[in-house]
Amino acid sequence: MKTNSKEQRAFQATPFSQTYFHGTKANLKMGDYIETGRDSNYGQRETATYIYLSATLDAAIWGAELAFGDGTEKIYVVEPTGPIEDDPDLTDRKFPGNPSKSFRSSHPFKVLGEVTGWQGHDVDQIKTMKDGLAKMMKRGQP
Repeated sequence: MKTNSKEQRAFQATPFSQTYFHGTKANLKMGDYIETGRDSNYGQRETATYIYLSATLDAAIWGAELAFGDGTEKIYVVEPTGPIEDDPDLTDRKFPGNPSKSFRSSHPFKVLGEVTGWQGHDVDQIKTMKDGLAKMMKRGQP
């Protein structure tokens, strides 16, 4: 049976790749790789065994705003070079179902570009979040 091109188009899958973001204060350029083995931007500042990315801009903005350091907050569009998995600190403990679309990997992320012109969170929201994280650190929570 022959179908017309309009019918064929209705049943063909259209491939799209997922966009991922990484929030930080590091100065990176297109083509750089974000890798494990460096001091983490968060928590106890231990050597990072995982690096993190998100499929939502809001989660990446939080990453940039909460990162250690005095540098300028940056959001990069990144491409994982290996498998990624749900971030268990968020998805298993705080936000079941992964609504923030937060992931981690032990494989590098390639920087594809930088997001500019994004709107950060309100100063009071950031202070509340940082205060909450400080309390968790005192209790020994990640």
